[in-house]
Amino acid sequence: MNRRTFSKLLVGGAAAAALPAATASAHALKHVEAGVLNVGYAESGPSRGPVVILLHGFPYDIHSYAGVAPLLAARGYRVIVPYLRGHGATRFLSSRTFRNAQQAAIALDVVALMDALKIEKAVIGGFDWGSRTADIVAALWPGRCKALVSVSGYLITDREANREPLPPAAEHAWWYQYYFATERGRLGLERHRDEFVRLLWKDVSPTWDFDDATFARTAAAFTNPDWVPVVIHNYRWRLSLAKGEPRYDAIERRLATAPKIAVPTITLDAELDPFTPAGGGASYRDHFTGAYEHRTLLGIGHNVPQEAPEAFAKAVVDVDRF
Repeated sequence: MNRRTFSKLLVGGAAAAALPAATASAHALKHVEAGVLNVGYAESGPSRGPVVILLHGFPYDIHSYAGVAPLLAARGYRVIVPYLRGHGATRFLSSRTFRNAQQAAIALDVVALMDALKIEKAVIGGFDWGSRTADIVAALWPGRCKALVSVSGYLITDREANREPLPPAAEHAWWYQYYFATERGRLGLERHRDEFVRLLWKDVSPTWDFDDATFARTAAAFTNPDWVPVVIHNYRWRLSLAKGEPRYDAIERRLATAPKIAVPTITLDAELDPFTPAGGGASYRDHFTGAYEHRTLLGIGHNVPQEAPEAFAKAVVDVDRF
């Protein structure tokens, strides 16, 4: 499957998600019930190949991997790219379920997806929310994670540490996090989704020359009725402005200790990503105790897999050989 065919599969699946089953496209996304969700996901490569799970971030969707997945499929990998909760074709099974986006809940979504698909172990890669989620699975359930590719390194959140202010220049990059802390910000995201995402993409990926068609493919994922509640809860929870669920308290206590990651890991930093910490890999090297390598991608912004698909795919293949 080449990149164009995979992209058509994703677009067809996104469109088909809103259609009756009888008229759904032949390229429709796959769906599986996993935990509290019906997960929409794209799959490519041989069904019996070694599994790679790729996790997107915010404000993005599975199209961030439209260039990566075909490269890995061509190498014999079975590539699974799910929509995270609140995005695209993924839906909550019950209208009564709290639209929770704390880090433990999202990580357990991935474990539940692996259980539903009978995947014992996988190489897991991600960026942004996807990096945090992949890091958590690798740290707490290393038996499920064969190896890890993590953009921006170690992103597991300690909410107590997160109360401490950063230098003003670093805080500036997080302007939308504070915007979302207000009702005005929630309404702004609700009413101006496309304008907000376009602005953020340009801010955090200054050299990424995306076109209108590329934007439209991903923007379709933000029409999910749970997108705004999930996004707002995620950022408010990180700032201790919203509560999580008690059933995740034990996991969050473990995560607050900054657990080490022992599985083989490659971390990636993008030179032009405003969220990349000073010092790059040196600033989080101590979190990784197994085989480890850090790579910096010059001239690349925040959306690493979509801006540099070859480099991301190479990291997956290389870390699988550690």
